[in-house]
Order: sequence, then structure tokens, then C-alpha cells
Amino acid sequence: MNTKSVKSNKRSASFKRKTSETDIQVKVKIDGSGKSKVKTDVAFLDHMLEGFAKHGLFDIEVKAVGDIHIDIHHTNEDTAICLGKAFSECLGTKKGIKRYGFFILPMDEALVQVALDISDRPSFHYTVDRKVKITERKNSYLLNDAREFFKTFVQHAGINMNVIIQFGTDPHHVIEALFKCVSKALDMATQIDPRSKGIPSTKGKLKE
Repeated sequence: MNTKSVKSNKRSASFKRKTSETDIQVKVKIDGSGKSKVKTDVAFLDHMLEGFAKHGLFDIEVKAVGDIHIDIHHTNEDTAICLGKAFSECLGTKKGIKRYGFFILPMDEALVQVALDISDRPSFHYTVDRKVKITERKNSYLLNDAREFFKTFVQHAGINMNVIIQFGTDPHHVIEALFKCVSKALDMATQIDPRSKGIPSTKGKLKE
């Protein structure tokens, strides 16, 4: 496996990862305008990442080639790895960031809640309310694929994230609400607070 990252002082970064299963290149600019250029050969994931960039006001480029003749699992997971790594590189020491973000996002009948902490102590907590009755479409990007995407993303971005799927029946609406909701919460958490003078922790450092 080959990996390569490039840091920048403008809160932007690129990350490359090549294995026997996938070859992925990702570029992220935190302080962007929502521009995206995405090609993973998983059409629904492309659509979700375009919305993720648009609503989080991140500039994102993703180019992924994977073994989708088998299924989408490796491309989905490895894209999340690279995106998470790139976000982590963009934020560096996390100096001055707001650190915490939260959002509740509706999309038609769906309602999703996300709260996150850019703590360098990654964990993922995911709940689907018992009232939610989703009928998945065959041969499509499933809600479980989205769950695995963000589980992997936060692990490599160093984020503690709590997701609650509160309402929804249409999988497209629920998944799209999830991607957009995460992007809005992440936008909030990554913003620079002009009042902050250092690392957003009483310890003076994150993680330990």
C-alpha cells in the first residue's frame, strides 16, 4: 500500500492512497466555496460528496478507481479513509477552531441529527429510531454503506461523531440528509473562532 499526503498553510491538503483494491486521490480546502469534482464510479456516492462539498462550503476533488466489478465496499471505505486523512491534514494542530459542531437537517420526510467533536479521539455512535421504516432499493447505495462511510471517515479524521436518524422512509432522502447534515456540522466545527488564542482544550493539547 502506498500513501502520500501534502500539507498546506491555507487549510488545504491532498492525500493519495493506492492498494491492490483501489487507487484514490483526494484534495480538500476547508475554506472553500462548495466547489467539487468527484468521480468514484459509484454514481450515488459522487452525488452525495458533491452535496457534502456544496453545503459544507468545502472545495473537494476526489478521483477513485476501485474494484467495483466485485462490489462498492472497497471504493466506499477507501474514499472515506482518504477524505478523513485529508481533513485531518487540513486542520493540523486544530489551533483556533470551534471544535464542536451540530446540526439537525430535514429532507422531505427524513430528519437527521449530527453532533461532532474534532477531538483527535475518534469514535462513532449511530442510532436509527425505531419509528424509522426504510425500504432499501436493490442494487443501490444502501444506508449501511453511508454508515460505514462515516464510521471510517471519523476514524481517520480524528472526530467523535454522534448520528441519530430520527425519521425517514425513502433511503435516498435519509442518506442525502445524513451527508448534508454531517457537512453542516463539520463546517461549524472547523471554523476559526477569532476569540480563541490556541488549542481548544483546557489541557493545551488534544487527544492525550
